[in-house]
Amino acid sequence: MVVPHTHWDREWYLPFQRFRVGLVRVLDEVLDAMAADPAYRFTMDGQLAAIEDYLEIRPARRGDVARFVAEGRLAVGPWLILADEFLCSGETLLRNLEYGMRGAAALGGAMPVGYLPDQFGHCAQMPQMLALAGLRLACLWRGVPAHVDRDAFDWTGADGTTIRTAYLPGGYGNAFGLFTGPAEGMPDRVTAFVSTAEGWATGRTLLAMYGADHSAPAREITASGLRVATLAEALTGDPGDGEVPRVRGELRSHARANILPGVISARVPLKQAMARAERVLTRYAEPLSALWLADRSACERLVDMAWRSVIACSGHDSVTGCGSDETAQQVAARIAEAGQTAQAVVDLVAASLAEAAPKGALVVVNPSPFERTGLVLADLPEDRASLADGRGRPVPLQRLEHAPTLLDETVMDDLAQLLGRVHERELYGHEIVSWHAGDGVFTVTVSRHASGAYAYEDLRRAVLEAGPGPWVVRTVAEPVVTVAALVTVPPLGRAVLTARPPAPGRPAPVADALRTDAYGFEPVLDNGLLRVRVAGDGTLSLRGADGAEVHGVGRIVHGGDAGDTYNHAPPPDDRLLDRPSRVVVEEICSGPLTGAYEITRVYDWPAGLGDGDGDGDGDGDGETVPTAVTTRVELRAGEPFARCEITMDVRCRDHRVRWHAPLPRAAAESYAEGQFAVVRRGLAAEGGGGERPIPTFPAESFAAAGGLAVLLDHVTEYEITRDEIGGDGTEMALTLVRSVGYLSRNRNPYRDEPAGPEVPTPAAQCQGPLTVRFAVLPYAGEWHEAGLPRLAEEFRHDLLAVPGAGAAGADGPGAGGRLEVSGDGVMMAALRERDGRLEVRLVAEHPTATEAVVRGDFTAAWTAGVPGSPLSPLEVSRDEVLPDDGADGQGPAASWRAVRVPLKPFEIATVRLGGA
Repeated sequence: MVVPHTHWDREWYLPFQRFRVGLVRVLDEVLDAMAADPAYRFTMDGQLAAIEDYLEIRPARRGDVARFVAEGRLAVGPWLILADEFLCSGETLLRNLEYGMRGAAALGGAMPVGYLPDQFGHCAQMPQMLALAGLRLACLWRGVPAHVDRDAFDWTGADGTTIRTAYLPGGYGNAFGLFTGPAEGMPDRVTAFVSTAEGWATGRTLLAMYGADHSAPAREITASGLRVATLAEALTGDPGDGEVPRVRGELRSHARANILPGVISARVPLKQAMARAERVLTRYAEPLSALWLADRSACERLVDMAWRSVIACSGHDSVTGCGSDETAQQVAARIAEAGQTAQAVVDLVAASLAEAAPKGALVVVNPSPFERTGLVLADLPEDRASLADGRGRPVPLQRLEHAPTLLDETVMDDLAQLLGRVHERELYGHEIVSWHAGDGVFTVTVSRHASGAYAYEDLRRAVLEAGPGPWVVRTVAEPVVTVAALVTVPPLGRAVLTARPPAPGRPAPVADALRTDAYGFEPVLDNGLLRVRVAGDGTLSLRGADGAEVHGVGRIVHGGDAGDTYNHAPPPDDRLLDRPSRVVVEEICSGPLTGAYEITRVYDWPAGLGDGDGDGDGDGDGETVPTAVTTRVELRAGEPFARCEITMDVRCRDHRVRWHAPLPRAAAESYAEGQFAVVRRGLAAEGGGGERPIPTFPAESFAAAGGLAVLLDHVTEYEITRDEIGGDGTEMALTLVRSVGYLSRNRNPYRDEPAGPEVPTPAAQCQGPLTVRFAVLPYAGEWHEAGLPRLAEEFRHDLLAVPGAGAAGADGPGAGGRLEVSGDGVMMAALRERDGRLEVRLVAEHPTATEAVVRGDFTAAWTAGVPGSPLSPLEVSRDEVLPDDGADGQGPAASWRAVRVPLKPFEIATVRLGGA
């Protein structure tokens, strides 16, 4: 059965608008062909975005599109965009389906096939995500393991959901050559295709995918005598006979086709920006506006705009970084705009919370569905440099630094010039408190958060009455001290802290506070949960309270890269350099709440491929670049992990820089979290598809092996390296930056064929300042016993601190609307208001069955799928009572209800909450 289609990259080696010109031409041809020939069918690549892009240019053809979709001749959706499944969050993938299916429904209906033609591998929970959207059939190409020897297999997700999956031997254009050449040769070409396809056939239908990148199939295909169908028609009409192979979990095998794993580490700043935008949108803007804003009309539109931008940037040639420099620049701009749009919503929430709390107060909001105790930074007046909670109890503080008091001193002949610097009450980013003129000096006192009466007209009158100059104009800030405060905040709730004068006496008690080294002979951080020592070579030694210990953590290794944005490939004479020429260690802060050291290591690295003398010491005749790599290591009270922030100015070309850490114990496997699953991986990748199967893998929030875990703030490439004789894994390596100069090299040592055009991409060298953040900890036992999902949640999602701005006596918004989620390994992926009800997405990141318990102010609950409609009611108990809210000081809350949701390992559950 012939399936006419096209594969459409919205942006790739050309930027979006230049590709769209071709899209308009292709869809013009397709729609004209469908109008002229009722037998013509067309499948639009499984993504709705191409149709929407077309209709923006050709709005008059919306009726044609809707008619052909309704007739079943034009297949659109179910995705909005063909995303890379490993470089965005699982929540982004589900919203991608939601937007795609909703948009396709408005045109007549979505194609009921989870079509995934060109993604670079497939994540472990894709079967359940498709099933949640009502899709029980998938179709794909890359990543299929060698034991799949048929054109269909049963694919089981990490949670156990199984869907039938059509495999495309030869790819999504396996029949592209069927209609090329003279007409009299058609029978021979059909015979050749059938002889090849029959060896894979599960059923009676042979799927002939007639299409290619960015082109329309010929109109005359309906006259060929072959059956023409949409992909849905072709796959749903022939269930197949007999047993089919079974595959469980993610599809990242190189056996049948290349999966281009180097995109995970290409253009690292894109990956960082994507993760930031997703985090602000999913865990701050959307949930906090649902919980804390009375008027959400503007926020709903802003959130929708942000989601559309995030989804668009998740495309498999977008966030991957494997496009031209022009494309990457546009993707970066769109990701930035998505993050800024989401931040605008957070700003609205913050302003609402600030107005409801008095000036001088600090409102701290918890984005997590469980109680959190964590650090926030605050600027307090010197005379009120302490904080108390809602019950008047002192909050543990650590003084960090004083802000400068003299902000500016300028001589003015005409004092009226001062008024040009003032914007209502703002001056130099502060707010005016008072002013004084005398002895030729006009002094303006400002504060970061001023209180008291103020009128611009009073200031203007004082300036005019001061008389002629010259005047010395001084802008002086009230004495301010920056403090770190250790705050306990209820689940998805807030704590209102009040600034007050420091009181004599013992400081507030701190659990797991940092301990002081009585002798101070070596740089050590210790909070009783983790001990960190900085060695002379700049690496770290870590020892956990459970006895897990590791030394030499944080070795920086530099090597060459002769590959491209798709595949890393070391040069033949690669030199791995890991010895710094100089190491400097400086203490940044030391106290009961936080301690930090800054470790600067200077390396002499080759400027590019071919530079350096080859002996590994960096002192040869070739050009070398002295590079300072600074690691700030921080340990906080109550945290069993060390936070690391690595900064460098990248000036080398064609290279890869990795952070290495030995494993406390040898490992034969690793565990990595991402897209609603914790995936177990071996130390090698399956090869065979014309691509070197290097064992580098993606991780979203953490990677762990052999008793060592790293908590991540963006999708990061990692590898568990083996000892020289190829045994168990001994080290973990994280890629900090990978610099290459081509989109695709025609001759890549690690890939048989080009992955795209050989387009220079100088910006993919990623030169300039780079900062990478993560945390590291040793642990005993297994990953779930160490609580890695929850630790990653706390590392990735800071408490939100908002200075109060309301009138005296304001006591903040009520505590209503909060929610609590508990359960072993149960994590919250999203929380939003939908159709007037709260909707919470949960996932069981746990290797055994567990139970999610959701508590809150609701009376009814239902499970829901991706489209959003309730699926089945859940039993709600009426005897759950929230304890007295000590953090807020607002007294006992009303009786809460609870719903219990049994979950299989890694199961996704969407729960809608509301009235009966």
